[in-house]
Amino acid sequence: MWCSQENLPSPKTILSAAASLAASAILFRTIANDLIPDVVQNSFYSRLQKLSSQITVVVEELDGLTPNEMFEAANLYLGTLLSTSTRRIKVNKPEKEKQLLVTIDKNQGLVDCFKGVNFKWVLVSSQKPASNGKREDHSQSEVRQLELSFHKKHRDMVLSSYLPYILNKSKEIKEERKVVKLHTVDYNGTDYWGSINLDHPATFDTMAMDPEIKKALIEDLDRFRERKEYYRRVGKAWKRGYLLFGPPGTGKSSLVAAMANYLKFDIFDLDLKEVQCNSDLRRLLIGTKSRSILVIEDIDCSVELQNRDAENEPKTVEDDKITLSGLLNFIDGLWSTCGEERIIVFTTNRKDRLDPALLRPGRMDQHIHMSYCTFSGFKTLAYNYLRIQEHPLFGDIEKLLDYYKAQATPAEVAGELLKSDDAQVSLQGLITFLQSKNKMETAWQDITVGK
Repeated sequence: MWCSQENLPSPKTILSAAASLAASAILFRTIANDLIPDVVQNSFYSRLQKLSSQITVVVEELDGLTPNEMFEAANLYLGTLLSTSTRRIKVNKPEKEKQLLVTIDKNQGLVDCFKGVNFKWVLVSSQKPASNGKREDHSQSEVRQLELSFHKKHRDMVLSSYLPYILNKSKEIKEERKVVKLHTVDYNGTDYWGSINLDHPATFDTMAMDPEIKKALIEDLDRFRERKEYYRRVGKAWKRGYLLFGPPGTGKSSLVAAMANYLKFDIFDLDLKEVQCNSDLRRLLIGTKSRSILVIEDIDCSVELQNRDAENEPKTVEDDKITLSGLLNFIDGLWSTCGEERIIVFTTNRKDRLDPALLRPGRMDQHIHMSYCTFSGFKTLAYNYLRIQEHPLFGDIEKLLDYYKAQATPAEVAGELLKSDDAQVSLQGLITFLQSKNKMETAWQDITVGK
């Protein structure tokens, strides 16, 4: 619809309005210059200019229904940067965890400095509209995202260096905070495994074992942990097998706990006597996680593993039980491919009873003899229990353990040291105990040779 000339304002009116607007602008600027300090004005204009050159990267909590690893990593990382100036923080206590998880709260900002550049983070939270257009009032409708703001010239550094740095740093934080768990078979659970926190205090420092064997084991574990690319290059599954053998009470279970505490690996304790058949064994093994230790204790007597030749015979319904080949094939096969960085530990009191197929490299790469207590092992125990490193009675104990070869396990020696807090009383009791062990051993040797 065309407007008539009569409805348009006259040129005089237009010029008058423009002049009035220009005069108002000049007046406003004059007042601002007079009343607002130069420092404030410069800061305002500087911020306005900065805003025009800023980039914001949005890191959403979910990608559809899938958790965003980048959001989880950044949220965990930023929680370590909180200072006393942060006005609001969020504290969470995950079930079965020992430490509080501290993160920034919604709509709170935080500045991080990386390679001399400041990056501003803000956690933004909003309610997701319901399908009927109304906002839902429950936690599942909350949408969270982290917004990262920075100058546009640092865009490449953010994508190639800063964000990957946060991913790696969050993994280190998780590793430091990780609580090692002990998993046991639980057929009532959804994945056949139940778990509790592993509160076993054993460490390599407290283990009463041969120092050279201990050192070699630690070096082997370190080498295994650092060889991810090596295993890929040679085409082998990233796993390692250990056989711990020796008399009862020599610390085999404690050594497993020490390995788990050292590596921060969960333990999956598999009692083969509770497993009904090979299909159950497969489900249990698939249910284990990466970065874990699978432990099968007393492999020589925990289950009657059938002879491999007998396994080729026709099976009946009752024959669908655990077989040696079923165990070995799964360790070498599918179990090896459904996870990374795994350790399997077999323990036994009688190595000579084991089938040679279990002992070959690739299944049990290291055979560690857990022997009777030596004098070096005793010194570790003496420091652990009595907090002493030297004593006049140490010479007598050394003769009994290393010269006369008194066959006392570390558990037995520890039991004697527990009887008194007085070092003199405790050590004298241990000497009496070792002398009686030596006499019993000598008497037994006399009987066996027909004296």
